[in-house]
Amino acid sequence: MAQLASVIEAPVGAKRPEAATSNELQTVFDRMKAAYRRDPNPSYEQRVQHLDKLLSLVRDNQARIAQAISQDFSCRSVHETQIAEIFMLVSAIKHIRKHLKGWMKPKARHVQMTFQPGSAKVHYQPLGVVGVISPWNYPVSLAFGPLAIALAAGNRVMIKPSEFTPKTSELMKELLAQSFSEDVVSIITGGPQVGQAFSELPFDHLLYTGSTRVGRFVMQAAAKNLTPVTLELGGKSPTIVHESYPIEKAAQRIASGKWFNAGQTCIAPDYLLVPESKRDALVEALRQAVTSFYPTLKDNNDYSAVVNELHYKRLTGYVQDAVARGAKKIELNPKNEQLQGDTRKIAPTILLDVNDAMTVMQDEIFGPVLPIVTYRTLDEAIEYVNDRPRPLALYYFDFDSARARNVLERTVSGGAAVNETVMHFAIEDLPFGGVGPSGMGAYHGFEGFETFSHKKAVFYQARWNGAAMMAPPYGEKVEKLLKMIIGK
Repeated sequence: MAQLASVIEAPVGAKRPEAATSNELQTVFDRMKAAYRRDPNPSYEQRVQHLDKLLSLVRDNQARIAQAISQDFSCRSVHETQIAEIFMLVSAIKHIRKHLKGWMKPKARHVQMTFQPGSAKVHYQPLGVVGVISPWNYPVSLAFGPLAIALAAGNRVMIKPSEFTPKTSELMKELLAQSFSEDVVSIITGGPQVGQAFSELPFDHLLYTGSTRVGRFVMQAAAKNLTPVTLELGGKSPTIVHESYPIEKAAQRIASGKWFNAGQTCIAPDYLLVPESKRDALVEALRQAVTSFYPTLKDNNDYSAVVNELHYKRLTGYVQDAVARGAKKIELNPKNEQLQGDTRKIAPTILLDVNDAMTVMQDEIFGPVLPIVTYRTLDEAIEYVNDRPRPLALYYFDFDSARARNVLERTVSGGAAVNETVMHFAIEDLPFGGVGPSGMGAYHGFEGFETFSHKKAVFYQARWNGAAMMAPPYGEKVEKLLKMIIGK
């Protein structure tokens, strides 16, 4: 696991919050474990109280949260924070609270005739102490979202936020300390070494959101303790536009999903697959959409910056490599502003004539750069997707429901949306998760409650025990009974 620290680089120029030591990590974990043993199954009322505290914390500190995130990014749209961090959390917590009582009830299961009149149920039991490793792109909602569902399932939670957003991490730590005791919720700050030590704690479940590369090392660390993991990773999420779909409408929805938070979204469209005959029209439609969304870029607080210098250089490097290998770069910069300098803003950028040799077509982009690949037939587009690792999301634009069903059935992705992008994440009753290289496991809604619960199978024997008929000593009666049950 020494490799985990080596694959995460520190943000250039960022002042890190004070880091926890391995001993402190173990102390916090042991305290939580002891508290769990004293109270292994919090009541519905206790869980609702925790949810209400978290809801109040988020609502009462909207301005501080937006300010901290914007300072970490150098410029992060306040409205994007309200939408993606505050609104999403409030919506999730309210959904959980509304359904929690029903989720907690044991669920009856069928008992076959030979074991009746006994009964069977699944009981949902808290796992214990849950670890959450959260990312920098949505630093509050992707930490507090899993926290909410883990608390609803009756667990105690340790959170390791990203070192790339230190001001936000410190604010979350302060606010949680005011609302929760340390044996219920704790935030552990620090860099890659702390993340490594955190991953190696014997959690009852560990959720990691981040890159596929680091996710491999997190899973290796968790395996030492046989800790089950939920990995919310990423990948190159494709968007397929059918030739019959209105180009202007597709451009509006693609631009909205792609350049929200300057493309720093794990389910943002990573590349487009469009018919050859529609490519130029779509480029122009995207230009118009960007102009309507962001008339200016440099001093426009609606258009977010790249989180740090490391990622800025990574993204500009993708573009430079692609151009050097023959791609055509088109900047969607309505006022042709000079963005170089300390803004860390990159204009929405389209890349044409891309190929697999380019780094931008190999790595998840996670930024405002959008390659366009052309296809001749829909089958060709589907094969292009299937020739690559399974993505976290797939988007398809087409009003023909049969064709849409065909695309969904022939491709495998963590989630999908038809005639829209990214919105499936906001539907609280849908599970969210990846598949293969884009992740494993899911959370949100009831599936999240299940993820952070032990589903205990319980059989209740009736007063009259029919199974006693098959007890030893075995003889002719048992043989006849088995023959009747088994059949030929």
